[in-house]
Amino acid sequence: MHKQNDLMKRIKNAYPKLSKGQKLLANYILEHYEKAVFLTAAKLGKIVGVSESTVVRFANELGYDGYPKLQRALEELVKTKLTSFQRVEVTSDRIDKGHVLKFVLQSDAEKIKHTLEEIDENIFNQAIDMILDARKIYILGVRSCSALAGFLGFYFNLIFDNTKLIHTNSVSEMFEQIYKIGPEDVVIGISFPRYSKRTIKAMEFSKSRKAKVIAITDSLLSPLIQFSNCSLIARSDMASFVDSLVAPLSLINALIVALCIKKKDEVLDTLENLEKIWSEYQVYENDEEYVTNYLAPNELQ
Repeated sequence: MHKQNDLMKRIKNAYPKLSKGQKLLANYILEHYEKAVFLTAAKLGKIVGVSESTVVRFANELGYDGYPKLQRALEELVKTKLTSFQRVEVTSDRIDKGHVLKFVLQSDAEKIKHTLEEIDENIFNQAIDMILDARKIYILGVRSCSALAGFLGFYFNLIFDNTKLIHTNSVSEMFEQIYKIGPEDVVIGISFPRYSKRTIKAMEFSKSRKAKVIAITDSLLSPLIQFSNCSLIARSDMASFVDSLVAPLSLINALIVALCIKKKDEVLDTLENLEKIWSEYQVYENDEEYVTNYLAPNELQ
């Protein structure tokens, strides 16, 4: 597994033996990586003033199997380096202002497609077994990932009676909620670029206590990976300064469904009891009541 700054190291090490055209490419990437990441080989070559074949040879010279692999390395670099302000600027250049909806939805669809193609189902099943065997399940996710953690926690509370969703605004509060963690427990840490230090530190602590750690993140280059026993990878991207978390949510949906199937009898029993409570205390809109009270008489005819 390469480190996050591996691309920069490769360029630095290879620079003395690069051709004149390849050095132009290297300089452009070093100075404008936030723009280069979105360029095809042909467009990058045109901007720098070299042929598309020179761009491909440049990627090979750096040790990448083709330009797409170099571009992927650029994506990993950009995700950790761009500030929110820079992300808005980059997005403004990428998106056709008249078709924002189409661009964002297509981008999200691509992330789900790539996640489906790349995810390891054996690791997914390993995560399922870890969760089923856990004495207690801790779920960590802060900032934008708190929505994912909350969604997962909501459904886990219907499936299990040993789930703890960590609510925190500081590192100290997080440790206060997980300090009893041990080898029989499971921690599910969720974080995507720009990665939360609070989540990383909590996962490091959990691993030091011999707990089983599951990471839900975007790449094998994610800092969460080093502290995880099992890593579930879902593609994320920046449509703007807003994180695209559609693929991660889809992965979490799959996790919930798989666990429901494994614990079908218990889940059905829980839902049957809850339906009675929901009905008695009018938690949800009653279909029959809605028809009677809200639909006009002519709509019922």
